[in-house]
Amino acid sequence: MTPSSASPASGSLRKLGASDLEVFPLCLGGNVFGWTADETASFAVLDAYTDAGGNFVDTADAYTAWIEGHQGGESETVIGKWVKERGNRADVVIATKVSQHPEYPGLSGANIKAAADASLRRLGTDYIDLYYTHFDQPEIPVEEIIGALEELVRAGKVRHIAASNITAERLQESLDFSDREGLARYVALQPHYNLVSRDTYEGALQELASRTGLAAVPYFALAAGFLTGKYRPGATVDSARAGRAAQYLETERGPKVLAALDEIAEAHSVAVPTVALAWLAAQPTVTAPIASARSLEQLPALLAVADLELTEQELNRLTAASA
Repeated sequence: MTPSSASPASGSLRKLGASDLEVFPLCLGGNVFGWTADETASFAVLDAYTDAGGNFVDTADAYTAWIEGHQGGESETVIGKWVKERGNRADVVIATKVSQHPEYPGLSGANIKAAADASLRRLGTDYIDLYYTHFDQPEIPVEEIIGALEELVRAGKVRHIAASNITAERLQESLDFSDREGLARYVALQPHYNLVSRDTYEGALQELASRTGLAAVPYFALAAGFLTGKYRPGATVDSARAGRAAQYLETERGPKVLAALDEIAEAHSVAVPTVALAWLAAQPTVTAPIASARSLEQLPALLAVADLELTEQELNRLTAASA
C-alpha cells in the first residue's frame, strides 16, 4: 500500500522538513482517543478534522497506558479502526512513537523493532508515516537507535523518522551519525513548546532544528488547555488536565499571556486558542502545532489556525507578554 499524491486542501499543506510528507498546519493529537473521547466521539472528531482538510494525526504506543485498566495502544487501536472503516489510509499521515509502552519500554534496537510491529498491528496498516523516539535514552548509543530505525525504513514499515524529548547534544550526535553512515535521518522534532513554555524549545534545540532543516511539531501547544482561555481566576473547569493547566494562573506570565490573547482574538473575531496556535505556527522551524479535541465543539477553534495570519505587531505583542 502506498500513499496517494492526492490530498484534501493541498493549498494549505506544509512540507514536513526534508521529507516528502505534506501536512495540514494543525496536527490532530490522538492522546484523548480512548481516554476522554470514546470511540464514537473519536471517530466524529477524526471525520470532522479530515473533512476540513486535515491529514496529520499524532499518537503514541503508550496512549493511554496511564488509565487504570488500560494497557497502552488504545489510541492507536481507535485510529486503526477509523482508518479501516473509512478506507482512507493513503490520505492520512499517521505519526506514532516508541519507548513508553509498558510492554515495550526503552529504545534498544530489538525493542524499537518489536514495538513498531505492535503499533502496525494496532493501526491496521503496513507502514507508519512518521515514527518518533518518544523519550530519548542517553545510555543507549545513537548507533543502535538509528540502526534499528534504518532497518524499519528499509523494510518499508516506516517512511520517516523523528525524535521527541531529546537534548540538542544527543540530537546532533544522531544526525551526524545518520549523515556519516548514509542512514535514515530524523526529519522532525516534537518539542514541548507553547506561549507559556518557551525555554523548553527556544535556544539550542530550536537553533539546531533551524540549522539542520528539521520540522518542529510542538506538543502541549495549548499548555494542557490553559491557552484555550477557559482557565480564569475563580473558574472551575471540567477536564482531566484541569489541575495542571490552572497552575499557569499562579505565574506572572500566565495572566499577561491571556490578556494579550483576549485582545488579539477580539480583534480578529476568533477564539483564544486559535490565536495561541497561530503564534506557535508562525515561530521559526514550526510546521504544525499538535492540539487535541475530545468533542466536535472543541475542533473549529483549532482548525481555524489554518486561516489566521497574525500581524508582526500582534506576534510581537504575544512574544513580549510571554517573555
